Amino acid sequence: MLPFLAPALVVSGLACSSEGGSTRSGGPAGAGGRVTGAAGAINSAGTGTSSGGTTGGGGASSGGAVGISGSSNSGTAGSLTASGGTTSGASAGTTSGASGASGAGGANNQTVDTRALVKALGFGTNIGNTLENTTAWETGWGQPLITQAFINGLARRGIRTVRVPVAWDTYANNGVIDASKTDRVRQVITWITGAGMYAIVNIHWDGGWINNEKGSPAFALTSDIKTKFANYWKQIGTAFSGFDHQLILEGMNEEGSWTTDGQKYGTPNIPPLNEMNQLFVTTVRAQGGYNATRALLIAGFNTDIDKTCVPAFTVPTDPAGTGKLFLSIHFYTPWTFTIKEMNDANDTQPLSTAWGTAAEKKTLDDLFSKLGTCSTDKKIPIILGEFGVTRGTAPNLREAASRSAWMTAVVKASVTRGIVPVLWDTGSEISRTDGAFSAELQQAFDSVQ
Repeated sequence: MLPFLAPALVVSGLACSSEGGSTRSGGPAGAGGRVTGAAGAINSAGTGTSSGGTTGGGGASSGGAVGISGSSNSGTAGSLTASGGTTSGASAGTTSGASGASGAGGANNQTVDTRALVKALGFGTNIGNTLENTTAWETGWGQPLITQAFINGLARRGIRTVRVPVAWDTYANNGVIDASKTDRVRQVITWITGAGMYAIVNIHWDGGWINNEKGSPAFALTSDIKTKFANYWKQIGTAFSGFDHQLILEGMNEEGSWTTDGQKYGTPNIPPLNEMNQLFVTTVRAQGGYNATRALLIAGFNTDIDKTCVPAFTVPTDPAGTGKLFLSIHFYTPWTFTIKEMNDANDTQPLSTAWGTAAEKKTLDDLFSKLGTCSTDKKIPIILGEFGVTRGTAPNLREAASRSAWMTAVVKASVTRGIVPVLWDTGSEISRTDGAFSAELQQAFDSVQ
């Protein structure tokens, strides 16, 4: 989701942008705002877990397969889908740093089949309004510091993928990323992968610089933006090149250029997004280590179903070959139920506190069917990188039963089509202390277990 502009505001656990978010399926421009995995080994080859000694996972000295297989904090063996199949990890808690899967040749020669990886990614969540904060990093939008206890709580409750949105540009100095920020992201990734989960790290909205939202002309892709984008991905790719295939890198958030004609939103201009997705893939692949073959997540146009599932949107050519890319889509339809907080005078799209009519369910199912067909046609699996529904504030509180029904419908529609559901959460659905789920989220989670 797009962030709040300063001063930030957290409403019922969701952030809403005063500038308006991307146009979503079924929602107008300016809907804006935020709403809020297979066992595996820890992040880098041959590193030790907190309780099981040195894990398997392709120790560098052994030239084994990528370090996803092996044990997690629980000391149980894990696995990752690699080379199109599931490869069992070495036994947990070994002391020799045994190689994980049976392949040979080290990280650069390993392949990842993203379609086969979908099941391993399971059910995910975001750590929203935190490391993508552009006011005061991590805590400026009212969130606590991320703790290892919180991360372990997510894993204990069955979360298998954690998306970590990050604001890099806000805290960079003349194009150089602050080393302390890189170190903090590295620590969080290590906790996530060490708990046996997958991590997704992106460049988030971060002031809207990728879309040139405040530039002139707005939403124009310039050579300076492309240079800056590649520069950051060289730094990020290099910094995390030693993390194995439990780390997925995501190029952008809800980006897309528009033909302006004096207006903020006009006709989707898809070729510039295609160019940026290609630049992301090509740049990361060149940064060495596991980047040569790790799964990468490219952005749909404003991560919107209708604007992405069109012939003009193309999948990048990947130097690593086929089957190593995911496509990111977000879902907040209908926005009047999921994220709208209040009605305006003469509002033609009034806020709704309930969801679940036959027509609403059909709209949701039709959109996911369209997305599933798009995935098949473009030969790329989907990560639903954000979905969620606000609790609302009085007098516009959402019905608990409707919130549960909507989340359950989204999760089922995703899983049945081989799409990875990743909740947008800012502490409303998942406790930032111990990872406990809300009752509504628990029902949605249980529906696909």
